[in-house]
Amino acid sequence: MVRERPKQKRWIRIVFYIVILAGFSLAFFFLFQYLRTYFDIPEERLQGFATTAYLIVFGITLLSNAAVLVPVAFPHLAVIIAAASYWDPVLVALVSSVAGALGEITAYYAGYLGKRIVHLENAPGYGRLAGWMERYGPWGIFLISFQPILPVDIAGILAGASKIPLWKFLLPCWGGKFGKYLLACYFGVAILDLLPPLPF
Repeated sequence: MVRERPKQKRWIRIVFYIVILAGFSLAFFFLFQYLRTYFDIPEERLQGFATTAYLIVFGITLLSNAAVLVPVAFPHLAVIIAAASYWDPVLVALVSSVAGALGEITAYYAGYLGKRIVHLENAPGYGRLAGWMERYGPWGIFLISFQPILPVDIAGILAGASKIPLWKFLLPCWGGKFGKYLLACYFGVAILDLLPPLPF
């Protein structure tokens, strides 16, 4: 019975995070749809804003990933999904994955300067992620970056504390984030496409 409660809490937390992500994505999607209708922006003109949209996605993703062990992942995922519903999902995933990997440099240097800066042992999933890093090396970093629930910052701190060269951390981190964001873009857009248009 004692072991069941942490598992139940974990599943409740995962469901809660998914509901929050869905809520933010819907809010951004409908806000963008409302603004587009309110300002009467046609589809052709909307494509002219693509560069600005990619820069906004880059900036928000970079800031969200630069926060070490602070749970701010879901707002930037919602922005990514909302942007992918109007612009090229592959480019949105590419831009956000580059920004996400660059944002993880802060966690890497927190570990490089001394992992005492952040108390890792209290972070959720620390033992599992540390095991992946030890067992699989760069593939462990890729897996940690690809999964959407546990904080990627732990991988950055462990890589920095282990004095792994920065590029050996950034490449698998980028690969995992690109796959994760690409799936988020396509699945998120598919779900948003099922929604009815706004009545205004």
